[in-house]
Parts: sequence; structure tokens; C-alpha cells
Amino acid sequence: MRILSAKEKSKALFIAAWLSWRCELSHVAVRADSVKNSLLDRHLGILSGAENCKKMSHLFKLAGLPRRVKILLMLITDVVLLPFALWSAVALRFGSWAPVVDEYRWLFFIVPFLTIPLFIRLGLYRAVIRFIDDLLLWTVLKGVTIATLLISAVVALSRIQTLPRSSLAIFWIFAVTYIGASRLFARGILRRAELISMGKKKRVAIYGAGRAGMQVAHGLQSSREFQPVFFIDDNKEIQGHVLTGIKVLPSKQLAELVSKESIDEILLAIPSASRSARREIVEKLQKYEIPIKIVPGFSDLAEGKVRVEDIRQVEIEDLLGRDPVAPRQELLSKCIASKVVMVTGAGGSIGSELCRQIMKVRPRKLILFEMGEFALYEIDRELGAMASEFGVQVISVLGDVRQKEEVFSALKKQGVDTVYHAAAYKHVPLVESNIEAGVLNNCFGTLNCALAAIDAKVKYFVLISSDKAVRPTNMMGATKRLAEMVLQGLADKKSETIFSMVRFGNVLGSSGSVVPLFREQIKSGGPVTVTHPDVIRYFMTISEAATLVIQAGAMAFGGEVFLLDMGEPVKIYDLAARMIELSGLSLKTTANPEGDMEIIFTGLRPGEKLFEELLIGSSDEATAHPRIRQSKEEFLRWSHLEAQLRTLASQLSEGNTKLVMEQVCLLVPGYKCAQLNANESSGQVLVLKKEV
Repeated sequence: MRILSAKEKSKALFIAAWLSWRCELSHVAVRADSVKNSLLDRHLGILSGAENCKKMSHLFKLAGLPRRVKILLMLITDVVLLPFALWSAVALRFGSWAPVVDEYRWLFFIVPFLTIPLFIRLGLYRAVIRFIDDLLLWTVLKGVTIATLLISAVVALSRIQTLPRSSLAIFWIFAVTYIGASRLFARGILRRAELISMGKKKRVAIYGAGRAGMQVAHGLQSSREFQPVFFIDDNKEIQGHVLTGIKVLPSKQLAELVSKESIDEILLAIPSASRSARREIVEKLQKYEIPIKIVPGFSDLAEGKVRVEDIRQVEIEDLLGRDPVAPRQELLSKCIASKVVMVTGAGGSIGSELCRQIMKVRPRKLILFEMGEFALYEIDRELGAMASEFGVQVISVLGDVRQKEEVFSALKKQGVDTVYHAAAYKHVPLVESNIEAGVLNNCFGTLNCALAAIDAKVKYFVLISSDKAVRPTNMMGATKRLAEMVLQGLADKKSETIFSMVRFGNVLGSSGSVVPLFREQIKSGGPVTVTHPDVIRYFMTISEAATLVIQAGAMAFGGEVFLLDMGEPVKIYDLAARMIELSGLSLKTTANPEGDMEIIFTGLRPGEKLFEELLIGSSDEATAHPRIRQSKEEFLRWSHLEAQLRTLASQLSEGNTKLVMEQVCLLVPGYKCAQLNANESSGQVLVLKKEV
């Protein structure tokens, strides 16, 4: 582009100021700065900019009219078009530009008075013109059809002999055409006015020409931000067809079309596709180096909730995980339906999702037990909006699981039947540097809740555990294993409460997941930090994890440790690289030194493993659900464990961190604190096998 001289810049700025003044006089919301910048960058567009402003001046006078005035204009238009449609029909029937209509000249005045009240009744004048769709045209069709029947009745009763009856059928065609075309013409004018005011829209290709694609295309055509250019679909039967005015093309032409049509974004409109299919499509599209966005899920589509505002970036959660297995309704309902359910840690990532899933099963009451005021406020507000829909009474309780009296009070007062215990400290480095707090909350918090549940005669108690409890290498994992041992010991002691534990790995989107961290690092410009190039983790969507937890708890008879099938492990380096690419950036490597963002390795944190596992013992067995297994594991008899826990509680009260670590090492088989002698805890704990 040629650089403007100082004289040309001055001229451009003068014209920009004049254009800005003219647009303000025409009530056009055009910012002068934008016009100036455009003129300076594109000096050849100065004259066309002036012409556009003149067009805007006329179009926006029309578009800016009050709604009542627009309705009146459409009504007047119909008063003119309906008699004209009848005249056109008669003229065509007689094959003359001047047919003799003396006998029924009055009929031309009757037509609008018969038809327009029908249009009003059918809501034709309530429609917003710029958003009209096929439904409105169907309204026109119904209105004109009824009006034609009424006019036919008037003609028959009036015994008009010179009016050919076939002209009434022709009138029906002309009336539908004229009235429908007038709406489409008005819509075109208003959309053109919007297009000029908004400037250039983003040119979009829609991947998927099914039901979702059609809904999205229709929404985009009415939006101010996007312009759908073509559909991409692999279904050969519809390739080459035109849907909602947009052509359907095969994916093999995409490389050529992206460049030729100057596509700015690709929208994935395939909510019914499996995760693996979506993953393949995204991998295929990433080579074009343009942003990829996605429409909402199939459930939102079925409920008619797909809106342009819902279109979002493709996130890593859309590609990781698996296609969920349909839940077993009898397992979902057993511990929840028509019962009083309490969730501890209800404001956390896992706890809040459990609450959402529980709401859908329609308990009688849902008790939200949470220590954090703001977290409780957020989940209470969210679930409160759903309460009337599902007929559930939601009760929020500010409480601390470390205080047994608070837990017991909530359980007894509300008559709780089922408890899902999700309250825990889960961040490995934080617990590692706050050992006493971690032991008190994760171990004794679970003990308090379990004992309170027994005293309150709660029927089911389900602990949300972690894969870090398996052969723990950090204090967080050790405290979660201690929590499991507490429930195993109490289950062996026998009571009215059925205790069970559900153990699983990382969930996407949880507060402890690396995904939010990576997303924040990418947003801030990088670099993305990974602890080790070979570290791997299992991932599951948070909704699938919550649903499986509920079903696992329903299969318990007392003391079971359930393991969730986490699918295939994911290399964290690959996860970080994929997230960078999904953000529209390139990965900076030795092979690509010009990349946008790099990944740096920070080293494993204290107590962190290269890989996680779910099974402590050597065997597990299948259950009634294909993604839930059951483990047979060693545990301490309650009589022995209770004495050891008293010792641990005493050491906590003394504030002796070293003794606390020693006692945890003593209690949890296989756990060795890095600061302590590994031999101090070996061979000192008697473990017995529990058959479950």
C-alpha cells in the first residue's frame, strides 16, 4: 500500500471530519475516529466512504423510525398491495392491461378490509422485520388462504357473473407473493443498513449442514458480527445444495475456499458428533491456522437454546475425555430420588457439579454444606434458579467439617438420608506446606462427618477420594488415604450407615486441574509451564465423574472402594501443546523457533509423581456399571485405627509437625515422608484383608 503524503493525509482528515458531521446529522452512530483511521489506511476508499455515508443517511432514516411508524408503513403497503394483487389476477386472467371491472369495482376496496384484520389476528404485524423467518411466511400463507376463502364467499353471495372464479386462485398466488416479498424486501433494507453501520463482518464457514448448522446459519444471518459464507459437510447427498441461501461444499475443497473466500473463522456445528469425531475434525482444521469455534451441546439444540451468543472457542474439554455411557437410572435414583441429600464442600468444583447432577434426580431436599461464604453464595444462587423447575428445596448451611457438632446439627435437623463428602484440601503443594491443616481437614474432617452420620442415622455416606491416595508420595494423598481408612474401619465396625469410597483421577475444569492454569498462562502471553516432559495424567469430564460417583455410591453395601475407569492417560506436554494450538497460536520449539509460545519445564514438585494409579491391591473386579470397578484393599480394624487417630489428634493439638508426619507415615502403608527416615514406619502396622 502506498504511503500517503502529508497533503493527502490532511485532505483525508478533512473529508473524514465532514463525513462524521454528515453522519451525525443523519443520526448515524459512526465514530469519527474510526472513519479517520479507515481513510488514512485506505485512501482509495475516500469517495466510496462518502457514498456509503449518503446511503446510510437514507437507510438509517428508515431503520431509525419508531416501531409503530414501521408497522403503520407495512399496513399501508398491504392496503395497496392486496387490491393490486386482485387486479393483477383479473388482468392476467383476461390477458388485458385494462380489464373491465365495473360490476365488481367495489370488491377491490373490500379485499384489504377482509384480509388485514386476519393478518393482525395472526400476529403478522408483531414480527420484527429484520429477524423474520420461514414461520412468518407461513403466517402470510395462512392469512391469504383464509382471506381468499372469505372473498370467494363474498363473490358467491354477491352473484358476480363477470369475475372468473379462477382469478381468485391467481389472486391467492399474487397476494402471497406480494405480501411475502414486501417483508423480505424490508428485511433486506434493514439488514443492509446494519451491515453498513457495523462495517465488515467476520466471514464464517460452518462445518456441518445438519439441524444445528441450519439453526446457526439462520442466527448468523441476523447477527451483526458474522456472515456465513458456505457450509462444509461430508454427506455427499447434500453437497452442492443450497440451504438457507448458503451452498454446501465438500471438506476436500476447504483449503482452497478458506483462501479464496477470505474466511475469518470456522464454526463447528456438529453437537451430536462423538468426542473422537470432533477431535479428528479439529486436528484436520488446525492446519489452516484460523480460529475454530463451536456451537452448544445437543441438549441445548434440542431445547431451542442455540444462540449466536453461545458460540465459543473450541476448548480442550471438547476434545479430551470420552463419549459418556448412558447412566443407569435405577442407580441414579436409589440414594437421591425423593430423599434428603447433603453435599459437603458444595461450593467446590466437584461438590458443585455433584449438586447439579443431584438436582436433576429430584431429591426432596438438597443441603449445601460449605465453609466458604462466597462459594456457598454462588452455588446457592445457581441452584436456587433451578429449584422450582425440579421441585427441590435447596438449603444452604455455612459450616466446617472440622466441627462435628456443626455437621451433626445439619444432618439431624434436616433428616438427611444421603451424604456425599466432597470437602477436602486437594492442592498438593499447598497441603505439603500446610501439613497440619491438611491432616485436620482431610482426615479428621472426614472422621467428624462419618461419626456425625452414624449418630444422625444417615443411610448412605459416600467419600469422594483421589488417585493420589494410591501409594501416596505426598501429604495430600496420604491424608486422602487416611480418610478412606477411616470409612473402611467404621464400615467394619458395623452401623446403620453404609460407607463407601469413590476413587478417581483428574477432572477437567476442577480447581486443581492444570487446564485452568494453562489457559491463564496462554491468556497472559505465556510461557506455559509443565513440570516434566514425561508426566502423564488421567482426565475425565467433571459431569461424567459426578454421575459415576452417584451411581457407584448406590451399589455399596458397606466399606467398598470403587474405582472409576478414567480411560486413556494423557501426556501433559501434549495437552499444553494442544491448548496453545487451539488458541490460534503456534508452538515455539527448536524445529519452529519463530513460534508464538513456548513450553518450559519447571521440574517435579515435592511429592509429585510422573504418573498416577487407582489400584492399591493386586486385583479389582467388575460391577454392574461398565465404567465402575471395585477394589479389595487392606485396612486397619477400627479398634486399632481409633487409638492411632487419638495419638494423631494429640500431636496436632500440640502443634508438633514432625510427630504428625511420623504418625501419618506410621498409619498409611507405603507412605514415606521425604524428611523422615524411611525405616521408621516399616513393619509397625498390622493390616487385615477385607472381603467386599
